[in-house]
Amino acid sequence: MSATGLHSAAFLDLSTFGHADLDLSGLEQSVDRWQWFELINDDELASVLGSAEVLVSNKVFLGREHFEQAKQLKLICIAATGTNNVDLEAAADHGIDVCNVRSYATPSVVQHVFTLLLSLTTHYDEYTRDVKAGEWSRSQRFCLLDYPVRELAGKTIGIVGYGELGKAVAAIAEAFGMQVLIAKRKTQDNRPGRLDLHALLPRVDVLSLHCPLNDDTRG
Repeated sequence: MSATGLHSAAFLDLSTFGHADLDLSGLEQSVDRWQWFELINDDELASVLGSAEVLVSNKVFLGREHFEQAKQLKLICIAATGTNNVDLEAAADHGIDVCNVRSYATPSVVQHVFTLLLSLTTHYDEYTRDVKAGEWSRSQRFCLLDYPVRELAGKTIGIVGYGELGKAVAAIAEAFGMQVLIAKRKTQDNRPGRLDLHALLPRVDVLSLHCPLNDDTRG
């Protein structure tokens, strides 16, 4: 028997992870019997709900109609930060605990933010396309100046969601010489240095969102 005393679990969508480089042995030791699905279909999910005590899901939606079929389900592990793919209220009504993963990919997220930002400000895609098309070689100036290259230094970035990810993005932004403005979480948020979103938006050159999707942030 596993150390947790759990007998049956299922991972619903391994294909969303690129799992070839993941070590799943810790999970395998935590539960007696695992079912692994690259991407579970409706029929498979209906079968799993009849026996699984634990579900691990990244992108698969789990709602009230699923919990009504779940006979043994005790825990849903969301293998990501966002919780919008699980009906939390319905899970609570059925006595099912839900947990997500925090602080697991901070460097990767920050790197991605600045990959996109630098690509936009340098027009990287456009210049790469033109170089491959031979435009640089044909230029009489032996350079291309078709698209403006903007520096991040001196620009202002606004951050909505100043938690683990927002703080890490802010640190790199400051290293680029950017000014950082932080949005209030809600209107009653009176912490110093934070601005109401409507006051922040006109002042920023870049807006970086690091908040969960919920009723307060949707739209």
